[in-house]
Amino acid sequence: MAKFDYFVVFAEMRTGSNFLETNLNAFDGISCHGEAFNPFFIGYPKNNDILGVTQSARDTDPKTLLREIRRAPDLSGFRYFHDHDPRIFDKIVEDSKCAKVVLTRNPVDSYVSWKIAQATGQWKLTDARARKDSKATFDTDEFAAHLGALQDFQVTLLNRLQASGQTAFYLAYEDLQNLDVMNGLAKWLGVDSTLEALDKSLKVQNPSALSDKVSNFNQMTDALSGLDRFNLTRTPNFEPRRGAAVPTYFASQAAPLMYLPIRGWPEDQALRWMQAIDRVDGGKPMAKLSQTEMRDWMRSHPGHRSFSVLRHPLERAHAVFCHRILNTGKGGYAGIRTVLGKRYKMALPDDPSDSSYDKVAHRDAFAAFLRFLKANLNGQTAVRVDPDWASQAKIIEGFAEFVLPDRLIRRETMAHELAELGATVGLVSAPELGPATQDVPYQLIDVYDAQIEELCRAAYARDYLMFGFTDWRPT
Repeated sequence: MAKFDYFVVFAEMRTGSNFLETNLNAFDGISCHGEAFNPFFIGYPKNNDILGVTQSARDTDPKTLLREIRRAPDLSGFRYFHDHDPRIFDKIVEDSKCAKVVLTRNPVDSYVSWKIAQATGQWKLTDARARKDSKATFDTDEFAAHLGALQDFQVTLLNRLQASGQTAFYLAYEDLQNLDVMNGLAKWLGVDSTLEALDKSLKVQNPSALSDKVSNFNQMTDALSGLDRFNLTRTPNFEPRRGAAVPTYFASQAAPLMYLPIRGWPEDQALRWMQAIDRVDGGKPMAKLSQTEMRDWMRSHPGHRSFSVLRHPLERAHAVFCHRILNTGKGGYAGIRTVLGKRYKMALPDDPSDSSYDKVAHRDAFAAFLRFLKANLNGQTAVRVDPDWASQAKIIEGFAEFVLPDRLIRRETMAHELAELGATVGLVSAPELGPATQDVPYQLIDVYDAQIEELCRAAYARDYLMFGFTDWRPT
């Protein structure tokens, strides 16, 4: 039984894919049909069809061509670039009977080669005497876009193969000149034939050093030195992914408004504002809706707007600490509270209203909670990452699986922004925003200092970065 039914070469322009294809076609039993799903031509420029399938037929239904490639007597395949017909990508990447060959090249080399080919109009070279000469001009923004597109596609491809339990045969540009590697590729594909020598018809077009091929080489080196090649500035993120918790969303019955709460605030001013809108009609916002029911609401409310409210991470962490951890009554997390006391040596009072629990004790306990949050969000504890203290960035990513909020409102400007939002959906007089109320033994301002801010930044580094939060200031 054949190992594979067909194959795809994932590559990009100027990576050596023409040379790879030429050598694949030299094997008995292998046929590569060029860029079969290039949106501008089929296989090769000026080609009319592949295996009897015309470009028009392919564009109407790309699976038609894929079926013919799969049915061909030879092990057949094609080259696929990141900007080729996206309708076929899911089909081939999920098909374990499709062999995946991944060809890569140093992105600076491929970019410079592409720029020279653009300038000369020469994309293949079979006779060195016909070689056209030119120099590339390095454009920083253009290269950044080029690099970003390549990296995004490679990461997507890698993750999809990992998720489906597949592997690929990886080739670097330099491997293409290695006869043993080419024969090894054929063997991996399940073909018994071998090559005695590599094809000599295609010639390297630009064999000189980069410094000789780029007109502004010094500018290029300066620009590349500023790129974070090893992603040293990244913010590591090990927090578990969150889905779209649609039953926690609120849909107004009186106005085309949907509220997507970010948990962690025991008394929700935004929800009370939504309730005041519906109370005019004697109703209340709908909640605990399924995704289907929420989509039905969206269809029946054209022009609807959705919103969520961002709060400073420190304010939110303090509210959660008081409501879920200090609280020994309804709403408190008794089990987690016990774990924090025993495992993390957090000095928590039996009764937060007891006079022995002073500001110093409250600050120390809150600081310990912030240290726990950093470990918890980094996946270093056995305690769940609760939605009440999950990062706001992760929660909003979860929203995106169903609907992205039209507006991310900041707590400190919530009164103005909600009034403005109400006006956009036709509310003649939107209700005023009620005051925030919290049942806490001490206010955040009572225990705030530079170390508390630093601990919060360490726990919620991504929120600070993504949403531009600065040091906390009372409002």
